[in-house]
Amino acid sequence: EPRGLARARILRLPSPFDLQRQAALYVPRSLPPPTDAAHSAALGAWVAPVAARLQGRTLVLTTSLRALRVLGEVLRARVPELQVLVQGEGTRHGLMERFRQGSSLGAPGCVLVASVSFWEGVDVPGDALQLVVIDKLPFPVPTDPLVQAHAQRLQQAGRSPFRDHALPEAAVALKQGAGRLIRHETDEGILVVADTRLLDRGYGKRLLVALPPLRKLGSEEEFHEALQALVTRASTTGRSCP
Repeated sequence: EPRGLARARILRLPSPFDLQRQAALYVPRSLPPPTDAAHSAALGAWVAPVAARLQGRTLVLTTSLRALRVLGEVLRARVPELQVLVQGEGTRHGLMERFRQGSSLGAPGCVLVASVSFWEGVDVPGDALQLVVIDKLPFPVPTDPLVQAHAQRLQQAGRSPFRDHALPEAAVALKQGAGRLIRHETDEGILVVADTRLLDRGYGKRLLVALPPLRKLGSEEEFHEALQALVTRASTTGRSCP
């Protein structure tokens, strides 16, 4: 019985989204490990040709400001035909409005590189967004004083700071970031998580369960087939923005 309500009637409706058809998940294995200092630059080089094929339509979510800067610089150098928008270079509202415009009205397509504040509350329905890239699993920063205090309290209580705090926090953040991709019943896209720990570590299963039930792309060939389907969709519909 719902708390505070007597004889309440509950209506459960199915999701309007067919996520197995609309969206896919891909974890590239060709990149350096996420703990490698070269990871961000390598990811930028990997994203560049993909974003070029999509004529923008790409949101890159980073877990650090350093990665934000590196990815912005690499993408601007490698895809000068696109407009690479970087968090901090303009207001949040202005960046989102430009990104939603896509390549309409003769403007170049957009790639938006953003960090923590863009992981939630970003709504870009339609073909202006077809690819969301998450650079690393979004674990809490261990040097943050609040994170350290929380970990200390858990340890004193005989609990695991990783299992009981870091992992649940990462699961929520990952779900929020993934949620930027599909905002409408007709949206289609690909979620890329550039962190092989999602597949290789035991805790990766717990994080996968937190994600929407996307179909899995198991190889680079499958990824490029799904990417081509998005390119074809955009060219046949003629829609670049919602």
